[in-house]
Amino acid sequence: MIELNLPDMSCGHCASTVAKTVAFVDPAAKVEVDLQTKLVKIESTEDRKDFAEALTDAGYPPAQ
Repeated sequence: MIELNLPDMSCGHCASTVAKTVAFVDPAAKVEVDLQTKLVKIESTEDRKDFAEALTDAGYPPAQ
C-alpha cells in the first residue's frame, strides 16, 4: 500500500484529478482519497516514485 500526503488537494475536483492521475499510471490500481486528511492510499504493483512524479506533474506534489 502506497500512502501519499497531498497538501494541495482541497476539493472534489482535486480528488477527481488525483484519482484520474493514479489511473493513468496504473489503470488496475485501487485508490482511496481522503480530502479531510489530504491522504491518498494506492494499492498497486507500480513504484511509489511513478505515482509521486505523475501527481507532481498534475499539480499535486506529495509532502516529504
